[in-house]
Amino acid sequence: MNTNKIIAGTIAAFTIITLLFITCSVTAQERVEVLSDFESWKMKQIKESSLIGGKTKTLYKLGGTWDCSNAHAKAMGVDKVSVSVRPEKRGEGTCCRMESTLETVSAIGINFKAFATGSIYTGKMIDVVGMKQSSDPNSAIDMGIPFSGRPSALILDYKALIQNQQAVYAPAKTHVKNVDGRDAGQITLILQHRWEENGHVYAYRVGTAVQYINQTTDWQNDFRLPIVYGEEGKASKELSNNRHKTHNSKGQMVCIEEVDYRGDLAPTHIIVQISAGSMAPFTGCPGNTMWVDNIRLAYDNTDLAHAK
Repeated sequence: MNTNKIIAGTIAAFTIITLLFITCSVTAQERVEVLSDFESWKMKQIKESSLIGGKTKTLYKLGGTWDCSNAHAKAMGVDKVSVSVRPEKRGEGTCCRMESTLETVSAIGINFKAFATGSIYTGKMIDVVGMKQSSDPNSAIDMGIPFSGRPSALILDYKALIQNQQAVYAPAKTHVKNVDGRDAGQITLILQHRWEENGHVYAYRVGTAVQYINQTTDWQNDFRLPIVYGEEGKASKELSNNRHKTHNSKGQMVCIEEVDYRGDLAPTHIIVQISAGSMAPFTGCPGNTMWVDNIRLAYDNTDLAHAK
């Protein structure tokens, strides 16, 4: 009887040690890098023009390498502030709230409707958006930041409120047009290898990770989105030639022209974008809301040597 107890105890101890060893080995093979925990925000008070009410609004901005869809627009001497992204309390800290909104701006007795999708991204928006960018909001954003790693996954906490309503198109005109389809939240990561020729900025698509959020959900903590390299990313997101823009060496804002998939190359830039909607500019579902926190990159150390 005592012998059996000794054998059973030995087996149990060996099992525990084995499990601990496996756990430690898995942990040792992965490195995690924090991109943002949303504990630091920049705030600026801006007074809108008296022509549209003269309210003072708080313009929230993210620090570091992140920016968002919040904008200070100035056209024909009129100042307008759009706020679709803001901090929100979560536990002992803060998270980021992104909401798609249909704003009404009244001027000289006329009501203008403008749709804005709450969005955050790695990159930089110009300080004041003018008439030049009014027809193409992406022309105000230098999208992506320098980056040379080869992460295996994007990890984050997120929550979503997705409205089951008709999408609309409202480009700051007096009417709102219904459009086909339902809007969804979106999490996107793109790794690019960029270069410049004759003022054009070209890129190979190195890695891709995309997740559409089609339904309301409570907090999904430590959500893991694998990054696929090379042409495997084609199934989730096609190459883009006219959506994302950046400054070339002459200071001109130009399109980033993706030309092919090359998973064997080392990235030069990373684009991470999280939005309450996934449709074209000025288009989406009012009320769609995404919350996000603790954005991280995971690295499989066995893959780090593959970059060229």
